[in-house]
This record gives sequence, structure tokens and C-alpha cells, in this order.
Amino acid sequence: MRHFLIIAAVALTVSGCTSGSLSDAPGLEPIPGSITYGGQPRTRLTKAPVGSSVNHQFTNNLGQRVEERYVIQPDRSLKLVWRRIYRGWPFDDL
Repeated sequence: MRHFLIIAAVALTVSGCTSGSLSDAPGLEPIPGSITYGGQPRTRLTKAPVGSSVNHQFTNNLGQRVEERYVIQPDRSLKLVWRRIYRGWPFDDL
């Protein structure tokens, strides 16, 4: 019985793990202030290597600091892969 409980606990723990990467960011849409908000930028990053990341910081309409990370795709477009919104005090996101 004890071995069964240990195996069940390990199976439950492992089943909760995911093997996604930063590029698997479903539902991550541009917000006002994002580089790709309103479509891709007109200028392309021609000198940056494909797969490199671009960081972007701005303040949203609520005055919160936002950090985003984009990855340069083979067609030189930008793909939003990560975002963090710093809510500030009293949430201690700093």
C-alpha cells in the first residue's frame, strides 16, 4: 500500500509538469504600447540574427511598468513570447 501511494504521488506530480517553451505562448496578444500592437512594424530588423531576442519596456495605461520579449522570426517579423507587468506597491513585483 505504501509503494502504491508513493507511485501515485510521483505520477500526480509528473502529470502536472508541462514541456512548453517560451515560443508556446498561446493567448499572448499585443497590448497598447507593444511593438507589434496594430500590426508588425514597417521597418524590419535586417542585421539582427534570426532567433535573437529583442526586449522592450514601456508604461501601460494604468501607469504600470511592462517588459516584453520578442523573437525575430525567419521572415524578419517579431513574435511576442514573454511579458511581465510590474504592478508595484503593495504587490512587491519590483
